[in-house]
Amino acid sequence: MTSTHNQHLSDTSASQTPTQGQGSCWPDHGGQGAALLDRLGLSSVTPTMDVSASLNPLGPPAWLADWLARAMSEVRHYPDPEHRDAVAALAASLGIAPLSVVLTNGGAEAIHLVARAYRRARALIIEPTFGEYARACRLNDIEIERLQLSGDDFRLDVEALSARLAAVDLVFVCRPNNPTGTRLPRSEVEALVAAARRSDTLVVIDEAFVDFADDEAPLTDLVEQGEPLVLLRSLTKFYALAGLRLGYLVASPQRCRALQHHQVAWSVNGLAAAVVPELLADGDFARRTRDWLHSERANLTAGLRDLGLTVVDSQTNFVLFRPPGQPSQANGEALLSYLARRGCLARHTHTFSGLDGAWIRVALQLRADNDRLLRWLGGDWLGTLLQQGDAPSRGEHR
Repeated sequence: MTSTHNQHLSDTSASQTPTQGQGSCWPDHGGQGAALLDRLGLSSVTPTMDVSASLNPLGPPAWLADWLARAMSEVRHYPDPEHRDAVAALAASLGIAPLSVVLTNGGAEAIHLVARAYRRARALIIEPTFGEYARACRLNDIEIERLQLSGDDFRLDVEALSARLAAVDLVFVCRPNNPTGTRLPRSEVEALVAAARRSDTLVVIDEAFVDFADDEAPLTDLVEQGEPLVLLRSLTKFYALAGLRLGYLVASPQRCRALQHHQVAWSVNGLAAAVVPELLADGDFARRTRDWLHSERANLTAGLRDLGLTVVDSQTNFVLFRPPGQPSQANGEALLSYLARRGCLARHTHTFSGLDGAWIRVALQLRADNDRLLRWLGGDWLGTLLQQGDAPSRGEHR
């Protein structure tokens, strides 16, 4: 893991610059309802539905509260620094060797471990995507290059990406991608990894939402074959454990050892590590989640399209959409504000390069809440946009 650049990059994100005339910033992540309402000037609104954070509405599993209560007696002890039981359970679920798994404090720590290992290197980030890759790079003086997905279906030109690999040390790819919900096919991943092998570039694929994706051959076999590949995973989204913080990475044993060298001692707390085998053993929760997902993703996507909205085909538990016509930041903000005034907190996209507030992301909920969202979106929001003079004609909407 060598580095060739020592360019200092400021950690000040463009997303943190307030819009003229407004004193607060757009929140960096979903689930920050107070900050979002403050940014929209709607602090007096009482939220009734939060679809800004993409967590499983079926979770956490019903047994977790009792399990945590019983496990509280263990908090006086230091956790196993190697998290052997958790790692063994994860490795068995993936069919790989335990030495190829590193348990982390959420998926975010896995991202930062890679960045620390490549300090002062050069990285390519595929955008729009999760902002933590860029933040981790900035914190580690990594020079950032960017490649934009194209079209309203957010296609990745793998040939163009492969041609740029020789100029960078690592590339971040989110699969399925946050916030678009799109997923690079395995065949294109194989082509990308082959090009990375020739250019001695590490491919970092963030699979935080992979458990929500339709079935496809996993990528773990590419890791076992020795390809220059690191997979980043999360248990937070699928099991709705945002506050417990659970993630892991998959890489070759040699690369895992190198990445663990940068990990803070006991970064994963004992309760989080101990619950991993229990979560993975709950096959009923996983089945119920996938049944819910397949039904509600199709239902919400179709409902949004019936309203005339531009919707991206999703492979995750969230859906990205925008008002009809040309992408417009003003229209996106108007729709975001319209929903917020009704107590519905959606995820803004000002912090995603290439979306710039024109799109909105919503997390799938149970049927009653998804139908409530569709009723709101079928209301008078288009009239609000028309009053602003920056919306498509009614004919375009219908």
